[in-house]
Parts: sequence; structure tokens; C-alpha cells
Amino acid sequence: MTPRDLTFVLGGARSGKSVHAEQLASDSALPVSYIATARVADDAEFSARIAHHRARRPAHWRLVEAGVDLAGAVTQSDAPGHCLLVDCLTLWLANLLCPAEGEALPLARYHAQVAALEAALTGARGKVIVVSNEIGLGVVPLGAATRLYVDELGRLNQRIAALSTTATMMVAGLPLALKTTGRA
Repeated sequence: MTPRDLTFVLGGARSGKSVHAEQLASDSALPVSYIATARVADDAEFSARIAHHRARRPAHWRLVEAGVDLAGAVTQSDAPGHCLLVDCLTLWLANLLCPAEGEALPLARYHAQVAALEAALTGARGKVIVVSNEIGLGVVPLGAATRLYVDELGRLNQRIAALSTTATMMVAGLPLALKTTGRA
């Protein structure tokens, strides 16, 4: 069995996490599939953010737009000798808990999606790089929906960090090694 190669990169907004993850993917010298989790933007500012990410990525990278079935996108794109870059868990979670269509998934279905993602990452045969925001460093949010989101992202980040073989926290464009054991 091939040992898991899962790198987890997290940090705050504009911390350099996506750029760092993209550099790791480029440095792997493997074919790359970029799994995007952002839904189509319906405002100019977010559209510009998406365009900025697209312009920065090499044109030969394969783009997979995951939607809420991130586990399916990982499983379908995974292959030995291939690199998957998932950017990012933060937007994927927002799509699950705050969908554009209205009602959020019932928590049981949400937890099933998270378990499916965890299984897909555990079974991955190629190199996988996962990006997420660390948003739990501030005060406890006032609203119940925001608290749920912050709590669930914190739990999700802990689960992915536990699976990872390498974890890096980005601060001001600088990578801080959190986990370098090489083993999950």
C-alpha cells in the first residue's frame, strides 16, 4: 500500500495559503488537478477573486469545480503519480451550511459529506494538498449561524490535520510548520 501524502495548508485571509499550496503543487513536478470549491460568483468583487486565482494557476493544470460533492471530486480525480490541490475547505463548508439555493443541509447529511471527504482523502493514491482558513483565532461570534460555521470549520480543520502527513500555517506569507512527521 502506498503511504498517504496529504499536505494541509491553512491560514487567515490573504495569508499566502493558496500561493504556497500552488507552489507545492508545482514543485511536485506531477500532473495537477485543481479542485475549486467556490460557487459561481454573483458579485463583482468575488468574481475578481476567482479571476485572480485562475490567472495565477498554470494553464495546463486541470480544473475540477467540485460543488458540494467534494469527496466525489477527490475520488474521481485521484490517481497515483498525480497531485490534487483542493482550494478550499472554507468555501466548501459555506456551500454546505449556507447554500445559495436556501436551506442548509440537515446536520446529519452535512456530517455524512464530511465523513465521505475524510474517506476519500484517506484512500487517495496520489499527492493531495488541501487549503483551508483558520478563522477560530478571534472572539466567539455573536450570531448562532456564524458560531455554527466557525465551530464546524474548526472541527473539519482538526479532522483534516489529523489525517495529514504535513501541516503548515501561513502567516504574513510565511509558512510555519505545524506537522512534519511524514506520517498521518
